[in-house]
Amino acid sequence: MSDTKILLPESEIPAQWYNVIADMPNPPAPPLGPDGQPITPDALSAIFPDALIEQEVSGERWIDIPDEVREIYRLWRPSPLFRARRLEKALGTPARIYYKYEGVSPAGSHKPNTALAQAWYNREAGIRRLTTETGAGQWGSSLALVGQMFGIEVRVYMVKVSYEQKPFRRSMMQVWGAEVLASPTDQTEAGRRILAEDPDSPGSLGIAISEAVEEAASRDDTNYSLGSVLNHVLLHQTVIGQEAKRQLEMVGDYPDVVIAPCGGGSNFGGIAFPFFADKAAGREVRLLAVEPTSCPTLTKGQYAYDFGDTIGLTPLMKMYTLGHDFMPPGIHAGGLRYHGDSPLVSQLYHEGLIEAVAVPQLATFEAGVAFARAEGIIPAPESCHAICAAIDEANRARETGEPKTILFNLSGHGHFDMAAYDRYFNGELEDFEYSEEAVRASMAKLPKVG
Repeated sequence: MSDTKILLPESEIPAQWYNVIADMPNPPAPPLGPDGQPITPDALSAIFPDALIEQEVSGERWIDIPDEVREIYRLWRPSPLFRARRLEKALGTPARIYYKYEGVSPAGSHKPNTALAQAWYNREAGIRRLTTETGAGQWGSSLALVGQMFGIEVRVYMVKVSYEQKPFRRSMMQVWGAEVLASPTDQTEAGRRILAEDPDSPGSLGIAISEAVEEAASRDDTNYSLGSVLNHVLLHQTVIGQEAKRQLEMVGDYPDVVIAPCGGGSNFGGIAFPFFADKAAGREVRLLAVEPTSCPTLTKGQYAYDFGDTIGLTPLMKMYTLGHDFMPPGIHAGGLRYHGDSPLVSQLYHEGLIEAVAVPQLATFEAGVAFARAEGIIPAPESCHAICAAIDEANRARETGEPKTILFNLSGHGHFDMAAYDRYFNGELEDFEYSEEAVRASMAKLPKVG
């Protein structure tokens, strides 16, 4: 029997990030300013260092990874690729199932891949303080981790519902020296405005972004750092897919379908974009983004210009959106509770080059438990979305008898999400369906462009 764990030596950590823009059939739609005109890179300089702004707009296919970043990647990269033999057996499928396991990072998810890069570029630019938002806490804990490495002070606006649901993720951030606030807060104009409208607001990623951006823009010593959505963030995550391609080569396999959860898009882009390079060159491979039915951005949203935050402080981005004031239900996959999606992911979906599916909360936990009982790893609620879709694909392969190859991104472990599993076992979780009526009401409030 061939290996269960497919491992790369540290010498094979990618030396460059892959930029999908170079292989897209059409150039990305530009971000717009309040006047409806494309913004200049200068407009971003109040909250981002020049190097990251350059990456945001770059069309170069390959961008070198700084030596120091690559050296620190060695703490957890290359991450292992597993052949899910026990899951295959449990499902009785002829499909070969592989998963790339990003839960081996110190923060327990894929998020440090970009947090490390962003903190390094900010330090090089002389920045000593960063603000950010976080949902489930995977991103906030990752930035706290690398902030500690580089002597950067980190303040995290954590979505209130997740702040209350996931206290130990909050504790992780504090261990690594970050200050964590439950968003919306009374410390920013954006937060005060939301609280005035709804004192019991559960918060959202859009609100937390508003607060973090407002603070960064108002202080010369502070920059803002984002965990998903933006081009440079997805760029940094492509180490995942590059490694996975090399690992599959080692066992003589190649995926028929690549699957990942999708909230803002960094998880999906990280594993799928390097395979899109092959697709653009003519190779057949399906790329499947999986989102919750309660926050169905790609599957029910509208492709339009919208703000990246709730208050409207960010530039307008062309993306699939449920409306910047969308308030998602308090599902446990907090990292997927975002109203919009990466402009790059959105454009590829709009052009029919990738696929998307929405899955309900209960089905994702059922899939996560089945996976844990077969493979041993307890997955994060976000990762359960990819597992759910992968199991669906494997079951279809069983029905058709086709020996398909399925690859998915197991983006993080669920050790700090056990309260959610408790609620699942106690029958306290429910499915949320975002209604067409709610979509229409939210769409009516989109900013008018052109």
